[in-house]
Amino acid sequence: MFHKAISASFLPETVIEVRFQDGKVKQYDISVLFSKYPQLRALEDEKLFKSGKLSGCYGIIWNEDLDLETETVYEEGKTVRSEPLGLSSVIGEAVAAARAEANLSQKQLEALTGIDQSDISKIERGLANPSISTLERLAKAMGKTLSVHLT
Repeated sequence: MFHKAISASFLPETVIEVRFQDGKVKQYDISVLFSKYPQLRALEDEKLFKSGKLSGCYGIIWNEDLDLETETVYEEGKTVRSEPLGLSSVIGEAVAAARAEANLSQKQLEALTGIDQSDISKIERGLANPSISTLERLAKAMGKTLSVHLT
């Protein structure tokens, strides 16, 4: 199972901090990879290192030659804190799980609902606050029903 990254920060030296959808925040010093992947030594250049960007929710990229899977950060990094999951993250995880169960890609779900794939991605990553009607459209397209519980 791959863990979805929500954000990435580039700290001093060559340390990356990644926040994951499950609420875990992990730090990873990529210098440990320099001997195995010498091309990553280019990231010792602070300007290049800080130019990195989260690509989707599974990778960090610097340029055409330099990238890192966020799963490496999750598996090998140090958990520095856990943040409580907000409602948007809980909804996102539920939508992503239902979509996987329905065996649909985000593009296929877009075709069924008319909801743009990029918006579906934001919902699944917990970066959007979808309306009830949007959630109902998504649920219906995946053969599910929407239920809300107040506790």
